[in-house]
Amino acid sequence: MPVPAKHRIFTTAVAKVYPYYLAKAEKKGRTQAEVDEILRWLTGYSQRQLEGELKKQTDFETFFQKAPRPNPLRSEIKGVICGVRIEEIEEPTMREIRYLDKLVDELAKGRPMEKILRPGSAAKTG
Repeated sequence: MPVPAKHRIFTTAVAKVYPYYLAKAEKKGRTQAEVDEILRWLTGYSQRQLEGELKKQTDFETFFQKAPRPNPLRSEIKGVICGVRIEEIEEPTMREIRYLDKLVDELAKGRPMEKILRPGSAAKTG
């Protein structure tokens, strides 16, 4: 039985998608610092480590596998992104990517950072 091919996003460099996250946030008056804070909160990377992974063109799968301290509160991120309910995504890497997408969405919608980055927050809606 053939092994299903990995989704293309897994082998895409985070640095290739990062400008789209920034553009989405900045279009709504948010900042690169806030996007970076979301990435750090989600993964445990320091700012220096994050910048290093972007510079190295690390792919999404490796980026999340190597994350130093995945935030245990990330499982509190609920809702729908790209038509899919996050809590129903079984593939771990895809779920991590969708967590990130959802947090950037919340940022672009004007949610305060303290609500985005804690459980029981608006980041659960969707």
